[in-house]
Amino acid sequence: MKMQLHQLRYFVAVAELRHFTHAADVVGITQPSLSKQIHALETDLGTPLFERVRGNITLTAAGEALLPLAKRILVDVDTARREVQELVGLRRGRVRLGATPSLCTSLVPEALRQFRDAHPNIDLRVEESGSQDLVRALVRGSLDLALVILPTHGPDPALRTEAILRESLVVASVDRLPATSATGTVRLTDLREQPLVMFRAGYDLRDVTIQACRRVGFEPTLAVDGGEMDAVLSFVAAGLGVALVPGIVTSQLTGLRVTQIAPPGVERTIALARRREAEPTNAARALRRILLDYVRTSAEQGSLPPGVEALSPS
Repeated sequence: MKMQLHQLRYFVAVAELRHFTHAADVVGITQPSLSKQIHALETDLGTPLFERVRGNITLTAAGEALLPLAKRILVDVDTARREVQELVGLRRGRVRLGATPSLCTSLVPEALRQFRDAHPNIDLRVEESGSQDLVRALVRGSLDLALVILPTHGPDPALRTEAILRESLVVASVDRLPATSATGTVRLTDLREQPLVMFRAGYDLRDVTIQACRRVGFEPTLAVDGGEMDAVLSFVAAGLGVALVPGIVTSQLTGLRVTQIAPPGVERTIALARRREAEPTNAARALRRILLDYVRTSAEQGSLPPGVEALSPS
């Protein structure tokens, strides 16, 4: 088989853009040269990869099967190249970290400052998104590490995860909740009459909140549905409803009232995750060490927010 890496890059570009000329511009060659290489790849594989009908480009069944494999090969080659460059002493590299919005505004900034101080030549990239979206990004190889929420049914088998924090969710509201007890807590069942501001799909907070309400016997009433973290907090501040939010962000909820949920409460586990099948680069390993050290030091100094507990990673 004569399949070559540059042919896979060209194939992926066309598959993603569904346009030969645009793909040629992206990879930096002429459109005829790209078409020739795609044709050579198809000849080598013995089957067409694209359907070309009236200017529309679609993948054949063979193309659909090849696409995820080609992406994985290119990611692994890129990782290998960066690893070798670091090992030969170039002291350069790249690390791509994903984190949920609550962690991007609490845990991540100081850890990244420490990483930047220790490794100023490393290209540091951060993706902020919901936990479910970050897991998908890890699996497809577009992130090296991600701080994600472990689902109740267990982590994705394609990932290696290290549980580092356990936190309780709290209720954010403008006013004191009517059912707040003398101990300053509220039962989850007392939220039956409260309109909720709900996170968009892709946030584990959405699933956790809905499942927690259903476990105690009611379907939540949604005042607003589909926000990001900042939008949800703004909607709560505007008096549209209440929201279950991570305990790790309580220090940032200026102007909002925070109410703890009475036992057993609602908890979630934060984990540091990476792809199981890919060895991390030196830069990713260094960032992992700094993140874990920062969590451990914060716990020892008692600087973690109330309701947040450090765990010993496996």
